[in-house]
Amino acid sequence: MGPDVPLLNEYKQEFFLKRFPQTLLGGPRFKLGYCAPPYVYVNQIILFLMPWVWGGVGTLLYQLGVMKDYYTAALSGGLMFVTALILQMTNLYAKQKTVTVERMQIQNTLTDEDEFEFSSCVGSETVKFIIPGKKYIINTVFHSLLAGVLCGLGTWYLLPNRITLLYSNIGGTVMIFVFGWVTICTGEYSLIINTATETATFQALDTYEITALMRPFYIFVFMAVDLAHRFAVNTPILEQTNQILHIIFLFLPFLWAMGILPPLDALFLWGMEQLLEFGLGGSPMSSNTKLLVMFLISAGTAIASYFIPSTLGVILFMTGFGFILSLNLSEIGFAFKHTMISHLASSKSKNMHRGLRIQFGWREFIFYLTVLTFALIEASLLHQFAGFSSFSKASPQAIVSYILIILLMIMWILREIQRVYLFGVFRNPFYPKDVRTVTVFMEKQRRLMKVGVVRRILLTLVSPFAMIAFLSLDRSLQNLHSVSVCIGFTRIFRMVWQNTENALLDIVVVSIAQMLVFNPDLWWNRSLDTGIRLLLVGILRDRVLQFVSKLQFAIAILLTSWTEKKQRRKSTATLITLNVVFFPILLTFIAISALLSSPLLPLFTLPVFLIGFPRPVRSWPGPVGATACVCSDTVYYQQMVPSLALALQSALAAGSLGLSLPGSHYLCRFQDRLMWILVLEKGFTYCGVNIKGLELQETSCHAAEAHRVDELFEMAFEHQEHTKILSPNHHFGHILTPCTVLPVRLYSDARNVLSGIIDSHENLKHLKDDFIKVLVWMLVQYCYKKSKTWESPDNADMNKKRSFPENQHSSAVERSRPLREEDSFSVDTIEDWTDDSDIFDLEPSGRMKDRKEPGQLGTTPKVHLSIPGSVETQSQEVPQEMSPEDKLYRAVVLGLPAVDKGKQQEVLPQVEFSCCYSELLSIPEEWRTAPVPSSKVNEMRQRFPEEWYHFILSQLDFFHLKEKPSNLLEDLMKDKALKDLYIHGVLSCCFGLFGLDNTVPAPSHVFRAYTGGIPWSVGLDWLTSKPELFQLALKAFRYTFKLMVDKASLGPVENFKELVNYLEEYENDWYIGLVSDLEWQQAVLQEKPYLFSLGHDPNMGIYTGRVLTLQELLVQVGKLNDEAVRGQWANLSWELLYATNDDEERYSIQAHPVLLRNLTVQAADPPLGYPVYSSELLHLPLF
Repeated sequence: MGPDVPLLNEYKQEFFLKRFPQTLLGGPRFKLGYCAPPYVYVNQIILFLMPWVWGGVGTLLYQLGVMKDYYTAALSGGLMFVTALILQMTNLYAKQKTVTVERMQIQNTLTDEDEFEFSSCVGSETVKFIIPGKKYIINTVFHSLLAGVLCGLGTWYLLPNRITLLYSNIGGTVMIFVFGWVTICTGEYSLIINTATETATFQALDTYEITALMRPFYIFVFMAVDLAHRFAVNTPILEQTNQILHIIFLFLPFLWAMGILPPLDALFLWGMEQLLEFGLGGSPMSSNTKLLVMFLISAGTAIASYFIPSTLGVILFMTGFGFILSLNLSEIGFAFKHTMISHLASSKSKNMHRGLRIQFGWREFIFYLTVLTFALIEASLLHQFAGFSSFSKASPQAIVSYILIILLMIMWILREIQRVYLFGVFRNPFYPKDVRTVTVFMEKQRRLMKVGVVRRILLTLVSPFAMIAFLSLDRSLQNLHSVSVCIGFTRIFRMVWQNTENALLDIVVVSIAQMLVFNPDLWWNRSLDTGIRLLLVGILRDRVLQFVSKLQFAIAILLTSWTEKKQRRKSTATLITLNVVFFPILLTFIAISALLSSPLLPLFTLPVFLIGFPRPVRSWPGPVGATACVCSDTVYYQQMVPSLALALQSALAAGSLGLSLPGSHYLCRFQDRLMWILVLEKGFTYCGVNIKGLELQETSCHAAEAHRVDELFEMAFEHQEHTKILSPNHHFGHILTPCTVLPVRLYSDARNVLSGIIDSHENLKHLKDDFIKVLVWMLVQYCYKKSKTWESPDNADMNKKRSFPENQHSSAVERSRPLREEDSFSVDTIEDWTDDSDIFDLEPSGRMKDRKEPGQLGTTPKVHLSIPGSVETQSQEVPQEMSPEDKLYRAVVLGLPAVDKGKQQEVLPQVEFSCCYSELLSIPEEWRTAPVPSSKVNEMRQRFPEEWYHFILSQLDFFHLKEKPSNLLEDLMKDKALKDLYIHGVLSCCFGLFGLDNTVPAPSHVFRAYTGGIPWSVGLDWLTSKPELFQLALKAFRYTFKLMVDKASLGPVENFKELVNYLEEYENDWYIGLVSDLEWQQAVLQEKPYLFSLGHDPNMGIYTGRVLTLQELLVQVGKLNDEAVRGQWANLSWELLYATNDDEERYSIQAHPVLLRNLTVQAADPPLGYPVYSSELLHLPLF
């Protein structure tokens, strides 16, 4: 697709132009797309202005002095409440009047397009169109009551006298009064008449009608500040805030329409997350429930610390709870529950599947208990004996500050030295060059692994204790019952463990500031204690990093919209010019977005930037890993994720992936696989991540971006041109920065063209002989394994008496049949018919002769061909002469009913073995009934590989037999009856797969036989009626084909021993089949060492072989720009949930080699994205 593909197609453009005015005004539908009577629009205008009318009545009564302000508010609110109830009752009446049976209503984003037939001004269709009504009765009452309260408080909020007191300006009063009521009317209409579709949409479905409460909530927030100002006298800060908010109040419809203000669900989740992280020192959580529980516990801890009377008690309480809350409590709880269950029901607990959960046992418990004990002892001793001195250059706290500065520098160096690029700009000279294999990489990285171990010790043990020493020596802790001390120090005592690296940076910054600023009169020293300083520094650090990341993202979009030719649209030059001219406004947008911790939204991923609404760091509302677009490729990710998680565990602990925080994104690449990793939680010695797998069937867009990813990783890890020290990163500015490579146990995928092998006449000529050998081995192994259930010949005899009347025979067989019984079809009967044959004869003349030879391997009896629809009769003896009555009977017999072939019973005489143990290796009787001619039996007897057969028997041990003669194997080899069974079994399979021709099979026939898609034949029909035998034959043929490929590639098989080794390796280490087989997926999950599949490309006319090999290989990992991902996901959410732009060829999903736009869309949670695999939350221990 070209760069000028429409952002929205014509249909969606019209839809968007109808929806956006509705969103702006709060719900009125003035642009319908079809002709509607004028009263439809007039009614909507009247209902839109109704709150203003009731508010105007109250305002007029107040201005005339008739009523007090609060009475007028109550009057206006009461009138609005009654009006809202009447409107809702009208809707219910209209529904009952016109609809007798109605489907349950489900919120649908396309209801804007429904056409209505209007009959009158107040007709039922008109009412239902203007007032859709509520799904729940409780919402009917609650929303009506809320509408009354909103109108009453709005009247009070916008009283002209009140506004004049705030601004002392008549013009300003009029403006605020008029446009303020417009704001209230949009909120009321959305609440009680028709809820507008909001541009800020977090959930795909509004199940509980929460969207209607969004606008009233924000209006109430503004009014709450005004009420606080009314009742709090002489508070200049509140007065100034109220003045500012009255002006912002006028722009609320614009903020709602632009999607800057978040919906209520996203608002509360985002608020709890921000308070937990920056106010209480915690970490964002992976689920809403965990977030709520952790927020309540953390807030309770901060509140409880306020009431502790002793400074020492406060120190111990903050240190202890800070450490405990930073642990992975959900996993510890799971381990405790698992332990309790195991004590109560040990048999059940052994079968519990724990997956990748942390094995929290005594070792971890003792480690955590020891660390906690030393932390409490250190904090109490230092505070008790050295915590009273003020900060100076020689004070104990300053000395600890110097140690912290040194620690920060060492840890920063040790972290950067393990990454392939320093700062993402210059290649690290210490990183191994030309990394291609695991052995070479592990050898070269041995020194870096030692560096990682040192850093892990410094991060896990040394740094937290050093920071606790700094905090325990602070004089601010002497001030008991201070809210600022409780909040600030509760936060930092927890952050020391929860987010050690950022806590260390914050403390170092505060320490340096204290060293440089000793002036006691400065506000930094006068008004703020150390805890609040650290809180402010932490917020500032986070927002500055977000600002820089968002700025990089914006610049990348601006530059690539011109430098990437495929992204250059006709409007690109204009958009770049506008961004340059209004660059200060762009910086303001980025700053506001960073301040709110909300994504920077590039509209349609063009250089048109908006401020997205704040949302949780995981970006999506659903539970982690709950949904994915599962397909046949999913299994490859399921197999590799456990090994990848272990590799990630080591890399995160060592620091080779850089600073990983909740919200960090990583991209892993191996061959055609792309893994997207999102960090969701992080605490002391643990990290919670989600791993997604992207599709393997590459589209053109997917392939273009994947190719650029490969270029980046090859440049970083494989090219030999890094001879210069600190050579630059040629792809600096790309949202992906390579970090390191990880050794992961997974399948490598090799695809080869089999031209010259499958179409080689020499190879195909030996295929049948090899198939016979493989099939003999397969049948012997099958019978041998089955014989292990028998312990002795006596047991075999007992089984024989019970089940072996059905045993197959190896001598000539003559069956006795009743009159008119049919035999199975035999190919020999074709030769028996001649042109002189009488179709009314019982049998062709050739059949009158006895063809049986003593000692011949019996075939199934032959049956004559018949006229369709006729019923044949047969007898043991055919008389030479027939009476007229007999001839008449023969003619009449044509009209008899057809005989049901399925009811005939085949009875085979018992096979006489020369060795009593041969019964153990006898093949089942039903496998010996194939309709093959005797001539083919003789031919097979000559082709049968007797030496190979004897060699296979000689390899059997029969260890499972308690008593066995020493010459058992020799007796088995001499048993001709047993050999005849195998001859007939092999012939039956060859007849089913190849027919009776001796021609060399064509490559197409080989392919069809491999896939089990052979055209129908009599032999195949018989073979498929024996499912177990058919599967054995198919398996043997696939082994034979793999053997043919191996012989062509590696050379001929020298002896029988080597051939057995081949076959045993296929049996134990290989799965040979088709990619589409269910067994293929099971083999991948069971981690079979090798898998082989045969394929065919009809377009190219070539046959291909695919080999998967399980081995430890290097997976390349890079860090993504977090804000670039969040920004593109925010645009995706807006574009699909609001603009409903689900066109598969839309501009915002086209390939972008720098932004990785297509891959980023894929990695979004369904239904907006389409990853083929998404893991549950994986808890990775980092110690």
